[in-house]
Formats: sequence, C-alpha cells, structure tokens
Amino acid sequence: MDKKKSRMKRALKLRCKIKSLNAVRLSVHKTSQHIYAQVISGDGTTTLASASTTQTQINANLKNTNNIEAATEVGKWIAKNAISAGVSEVAFDRSGFKYHGRVKALADAAREAGLKF
Repeated sequence: MDKKKSRMKRALKLRCKIKSLNAVRLSVHKTSQHIYAQVISGDGTTTLASASTTQTQINANLKNTNNIEAATEVGKWIAKNAISAGVSEVAFDRSGFKYHGRVKALADAAREAGLKF
C-alpha cells in the first residue's frame, strides 16, 4: 500500500466515526506549500468557517507558508472564525495525516484560541 492510500484509509475510518456522532468537525488538509482548515457542519453539507495560508490576511504576516508558524496562525484564525460563527466545540478531523508537526501546531493553536475538541 502506498503513502496516499494509507492516509486515505486512516481518514475514512476517522470520518465514519465522526459522522456517526453527527458532530461539527474541524477538517485539516496540508500540502507541501500550504495548510487549510475548515469547520464543517454535522451533516457535512455546509462549511461554517475556513482559514488557510493562501488568504492574504494570514499570508501577509508570514515569511513561509509551509512551516509550524504558519500552521499556528491558521489555527488561531480558524478558531476565531468558528467562534464568530457560533461554534465552540468540534471534532478534530486530521484527514489521515499523522498528529505531529504542522497538524499538531494547528490543533494546539485552535485550542488556545478557545475552540474545544
């Protein structure tokens, strides 16, 4: 099994569990250059809040968009946007990525900014 198939298998297991709980989820996706985060409704049809390193408000303060510092900024912004949308508690969907590095930095920053998961 190659790297992408393994990640997608991990993601599927996690998403099935979150779907059975019908919880609002914080979904994270990362590429080699950027990191993206979305808060998605419990039924999976509506995006309630989003933040990424491609946005000019976040990108203006960063030297690089592919490091832990950038992930921390995205975590702060997604928490702020989610709380303003009325969401304070989410389930963390790491999309099959391992919980370390940029994914962990985003999650920790979102927790510090007031999001509970």
